[in-house]
Amino acid sequence: MVLSNTFSDSDESIHSTFASRYVRTSLPRFKMPENSIPKDAAYQIINDELMLDGNPRLNLASFVTTWMEPECDKLMMASINKNYVDMDEYPVTTELQNRCVNMIAHLFNAPLEDSEAAVGVGTVGSSEAIMLAGLAFKRKWQNTRKAQGLPYDKPNIVTGANVQVCWEKFARYFEVELKEVKLSEGYYVMDPVKAVEMVDENTICVAAILGSTLNGEFEDVKLLNDLLLEKNKQTGWDTPIHVDAASGGFIAPFIYPELEWDFRLPLVKSINVSGHKYGLVYAGIGWVIWRSKEDLPEELIFHINYLGADQPTFTLNFSKGSSQVIAQYYQLIRLGFEGYRNVMENCHENAMVLKQGLEKTGRFNIVSKDDGVPLVAFSLKDNKRHDEFEVAEMLRRFGWIVPAYTMPADAQHVTVLRVVIREDFSRTLAERLVLDITKVLHELDSMPSKLLIAAQQNGKNGKKTEMETQREVATYWKKFVSDIKTSRNKIC
Repeated sequence: MVLSNTFSDSDESIHSTFASRYVRTSLPRFKMPENSIPKDAAYQIINDELMLDGNPRLNLASFVTTWMEPECDKLMMASINKNYVDMDEYPVTTELQNRCVNMIAHLFNAPLEDSEAAVGVGTVGSSEAIMLAGLAFKRKWQNTRKAQGLPYDKPNIVTGANVQVCWEKFARYFEVELKEVKLSEGYYVMDPVKAVEMVDENTICVAAILGSTLNGEFEDVKLLNDLLLEKNKQTGWDTPIHVDAASGGFIAPFIYPELEWDFRLPLVKSINVSGHKYGLVYAGIGWVIWRSKEDLPEELIFHINYLGADQPTFTLNFSKGSSQVIAQYYQLIRLGFEGYRNVMENCHENAMVLKQGLEKTGRFNIVSKDDGVPLVAFSLKDNKRHDEFEVAEMLRRFGWIVPAYTMPADAQHVTVLRVVIREDFSRTLAERLVLDITKVLHELDSMPSKLLIAAQQNGKNGKKTEMETQREVATYWKKFVSDIKTSRNKIC
């Protein structure tokens, strides 16, 4: 007799995933579902939604690494279940982190003896690294003021208005006044002369940026150091410098080795760098290095023993994955100095290809500098009819994610587009982007100006509120674009 198996109505393992009830009906979005679903259905539901994300390789807004070699991917997956903080259980991972700290310290010319260990720590990114460095400066300043019998309740930090938002977070979270040097049109980085003028007895440090987020430019750390040395000499203060090298720390040593910005300058006491930017590691790794042990107050370091042995720790978080630390070590030994130099030179060359292509259109002013982080920041020569935001919006139709933004005070009237050149952005892609930008410009030229539309509408209907005008402009614009698409899709 032939035996046959019968399946209950709820057993859908033999059906196509897309034919199952789990994919054909929606799941609750903000509440946990009452019942379990098969693993393949859960995977498919999530994977389908993620398809609507942008392509990371075409995300030209981000400095963060979007490609690594398959061998490194394997190492990361093999260590994804290791908790970085369990140093006693994973001593080799801890050793790899220490090797990375020392390699980076030597790269930044830390004044170390042959057998001396560097002082530094791995973080989840430059934001955490900056918080830690800032705390060290604040505590050291407070200790000095206390010893001198002086007030220590009003610390401040001097930066340019072009700093990344993490500096504003540090100032707000840890109650430090942020004194910003304003920008001006054509000069989009901190002016060292103005910065030193703003330094007073309560300044815990001056923060210089090696690679501005806005246009990639390196600030003049050498001039800042020299001016601050002179002011310290005149006043008797000891105001130090922190270098935020989140973007430029893995660029300058390889293609601008003669540039003095690091521990070769005596007032530079700490440096942060993002391993997940031009350190060529996926998102989730940063580093902060101190010049010496004296620059990191001992009272900020915690010692724990409940994981098996005495472990010093100076971080804002506790548990985190080990994969990024291992990936950083892989890149450092895999590429070596030669490999990093080749990657950075290639990025710089591709940035020049893009810059030259944009210049040939005759429609853009280049805001970025040739020397600095390999990116191209540019603005329209004439944005009276159409602006940079419209260019960025229309480029998304081709898959490109290119940010448009206004500059900080006092240059907020300047709007720019920015393309970050990463390792995986080839010359072919640079040339293709120029072609697509040219197409967008031609299409915009055939469209009426948003400002003209708004003026016409206000003229017909009398004075309207700003919100009403914006709504009418948006409605008109959508209809205009829709009509163009419809006419193009007609069969002749």
